[in-house]
Amino acid sequence: MRNVHLPRSVWSGGCGLALALAVFGGRVSAADVPEFPSNEALRHLKRMGDPELAPGGTEILIRVVDGTADGGRGHLWQVSTTGAAPRQLTFSPDADKAGEDSGQWMPDGQSILFLARRGEHKSLFTLPTTGGEARTVDIKVHPQVDTSTREDALPPRGPDAVPAAQDATEDLPVDIIAYRISPDGRTIAFTAKDPETPGEKKQIERRADAKWIDHDEHGSRLYLLDLAAGKVVPTTIPIDVREFAWSPDGLQLAAVTAPPNRAEDLGPNRSVWLMDPMHPDHPRRLASLPATVESPAWSVDGGVLWFLAQAARDAPPGVLDLYRYDLRMSSVRNVSHDQPWSLRSVPPIALADHSVVVLTEQGLEMPAMRYTDDDAQPSAVRLPMAVIDAAVSNARRSAWVFVGSSGGRPPELYFSTDLKAAAHRLAIPSLGTETLRSAVPKHIEWKSGGRSIQGLLYLPSESGTAAVPLLVEVHGGPLGQYADGYDAFADFILGRGWALLKTNPRGSSGRGAEFAAANKNDLGGGDYRDIMTGVDYVIRTESVDPHRMALLGYSYGGEMAAFAEVKTTRFKAIVSGAPVTDQYSEYGTEDDSWYDRWYFGRPWEHAADAWRQSPLAGAARARTPFLLLQGDGDDDDPLGQSEEMYRALRQMNVPVDLIVYPRDNHVPLSNAIHGVPVPEPWHGFDARRRIVEFIGKAFEPAR
Repeated sequence: MRNVHLPRSVWSGGCGLALALAVFGGRVSAADVPEFPSNEALRHLKRMGDPELAPGGTEILIRVVDGTADGGRGHLWQVSTTGAAPRQLTFSPDADKAGEDSGQWMPDGQSILFLARRGEHKSLFTLPTTGGEARTVDIKVHPQVDTSTREDALPPRGPDAVPAAQDATEDLPVDIIAYRISPDGRTIAFTAKDPETPGEKKQIERRADAKWIDHDEHGSRLYLLDLAAGKVVPTTIPIDVREFAWSPDGLQLAAVTAPPNRAEDLGPNRSVWLMDPMHPDHPRRLASLPATVESPAWSVDGGVLWFLAQAARDAPPGVLDLYRYDLRMSSVRNVSHDQPWSLRSVPPIALADHSVVVLTEQGLEMPAMRYTDDDAQPSAVRLPMAVIDAAVSNARRSAWVFVGSSGGRPPELYFSTDLKAAAHRLAIPSLGTETLRSAVPKHIEWKSGGRSIQGLLYLPSESGTAAVPLLVEVHGGPLGQYADGYDAFADFILGRGWALLKTNPRGSSGRGAEFAAANKNDLGGGDYRDIMTGVDYVIRTESVDPHRMALLGYSYGGEMAAFAEVKTTRFKAIVSGAPVTDQYSEYGTEDDSWYDRWYFGRPWEHAADAWRQSPLAGAARARTPFLLLQGDGDDDDPLGQSEEMYRALRQMNVPVDLIVYPRDNHVPLSNAIHGVPVPEPWHGFDARRRIVEFIGKAFEPAR
């Protein structure tokens, strides 16, 4: 189980049916009316994101990801705010399976930088915006770790070997993880994992490759590249470096680090370091910051470091508060304590008036909010979209760009020169949504256990008075949220003639820390009742068929699907993707247990609680046909969780199928199913086909 958010608003381009009618007039033939997306259509949708504003504020970089059918590779495009047509800047050779990412403008606005894999390593490239070929920025580092030189290294050294102390390794190319350009454009700070040395490669070739778990000496380090001299200087900021940010004057770097070898599985242990780039071997640790610090951002005057960290109130890991650290006073203050919404894990954007803009989750929407440093009530940034996926500004804060969408309206790119001024929509590359129909969901709310629970209800418009089948969907998390953004998968379901209910039960984000914590040590309890009460509400208020209902969930949603399997027979079919079915075995085999530990503690100390909150405990009561979808490389909710449930239901003579997708991890398979572009060409298509066939068969009248 993990804080995994299913896609909420990741598409862009095109127009909805209402706009199409306005353009073509009152008469529309059947051939002109857009249709809901087919299974194949979802393989061709593209994704837009990662906007970056040019220093002058008139040009924008965006990353467009090809549809799954075309490989799911990303490319950088230039979008003008002055009306010029968008143009593609980067292209990928066939050997590059991921494409280009991390586009950034040089401070003079004449060229851009980006990351791409054009050979063995992910490298940094520069490209003039006026045209020409991309050029590799030559970056090599001196290895700070070479385990092959240890005295006890295998294979054993022969009598003629050079002593380890005299071994010399030349500078080596690295895979760059992230980079940031200094404000004056002279220096690039970048992080890279320690390179594999020739000696270490030989060890692997000779199969001297035993792994000492949680004792890897390699890590992610921070380096400085002098662009004019081409010189790389290592810093002594300790591994692993997770995030870093230049001060506005370029005289300091702030870096967030976490101990290597999964030390945070024992508990949060992050640190913030300040470093003068002229003295990279003398960083200073800020000792008073919380151990959950993330997303640092400098104030415009450089006197304050804004950041996010775990909420002061008891809440699941990932519920965040906004903090400010005054560097002159060495004092920390919580700016957002006990707000009735959630903050998203994105660095704040600081303004000259000492306020900051942060992205939030509020109920069924995801707006941007503006916080001041004087404890005044935050205000919303008004934009023509319910869900904001990205917000960026330039260094002068003279321009703003937003990516977002609303239900029934594919994502768009908006531009403004002032946060208080109206934003206008920009022309973007085609992302394949123009000819597709999209539905606007109803915002619904019901009472459950004294709480107000929210959801989105999608209804097929052609149903008339006939009762339609109902599919209930549960998000990942538990700390997740369904918001009213463009949802191609929901449209795909509506194309089957089914209604779709998306629920945000207790434990979801978007409603504050207390709501997020409301299912602590109660997984499958109050949250399950919230979902079923919502089902009853829809049955009372809408024309849906209570005898043709199914439930679908992934990750935590898959866990809730498994709970529904053992708690009720009201559904005709249940689909569970990457579920947790046994809290005890999940805890011991997942990649990170800190998140789960908050909910019920260490299972060997709370065995009864762990088993009570395991769907597998109720397998003897299972009756409903059950479909399991699982990636075999899943390290969040490992394959064994699905295998345990499959074996139990099979031995209980319950109709059950387990479909395993090779090479897929947790989030990639979820993305594939929900229509987000991915490299695997057929996994999402196959899963969607199986979902609708499995549920459709259950909805058929008994013979």
